[in-house]
This record gives sequence, structure tokens and C-alpha cells, in this order.
Amino acid sequence: MKAGRVYLDASILVALLTEDSLSARADAFLYAQRPILVVSDFAAAEFSSAIARLVRMQRITADEARVAFSTFDVWVSRTTEWVTTAAADVKAAQAYLRRLDLTLRTPDALNIAIAQRAGAALATFDEKMAGGARALGTEVVSA
Repeated sequence: MKAGRVYLDASILVALLTEDSLSARADAFLYAQRPILVVSDFAAAEFSSAIARLVRMQRITADEARVAFSTFDVWVSRTTEWVTTAAADVKAAQAYLRRLDLTLRTPDALNIAIAQRAGAALATFDEKMAGGARALGTEVVSA
């Protein structure tokens, strides 16, 4: 897929905006694809949680976390289309979680629902989430 709408989940966002084992892969994906990037308030909250967790695990310092938050805020405002989570997204996620043939976690189901409503393919490094998204008819792009 070239230059389509792509919803970024937290695994991609963390890789793009921190030094991560998947950073090079995430950067290469964006450079090669050049999609219209879609980020939700929910994915932003997950990004913040992941950065805070890195501080708690003492993998980064509080100052590095503050830089990551600031970089994220500027990058999102300049580079992405912002989508706010809607009640309909929560309702759709609940329906996905009630499908007993899927093994989605709540955050994954919610991200998939938001991507679907935004009319975007999903970019994630989470293979389980990607499989669930495909089963729900959501296009998944390889990053």
C-alpha cells in the first residue's frame, strides 16, 4: 500500500519516537510508504503509558521521558491526523471482545475499532493484534 491512511498503534509510535529495537524498521516503513498518518487520543495515552513504564523500569530517565513526550506532541501536531475516541469505538471494541474466536485484548480491540472508523489501515508490531484486525476485515500494513 502506498500513501494511504494508516493508523499507528503505540508499538509503532514508541519505535518511531524513542530508541527502540524496532526503530529502524518503523522509520523504514514510513520512508518507503509515506502514508497519511492517523493517531488517536487513545494511542497517545498508550504511548504515554509505555514511556512512563520505561522510566519505572529504569530503562530511560525522567528527563528522557519528558523529551519523548515533548517530541511526540510536536510530531503528532505537525505530521499526523488526530482522531478522538468515540463512544461508537468502545461499543465496537466490546463486540469484538465478545467474539470468542478472537484473542484480542481491550486496547487492541479499541485501536482496531478506531482505525476502522477512521478509514485507515492498521500499522502495528503486535502480531496477535494484526491477526485479530485481519479477522475483523481491517487492512493491516506490514511495518
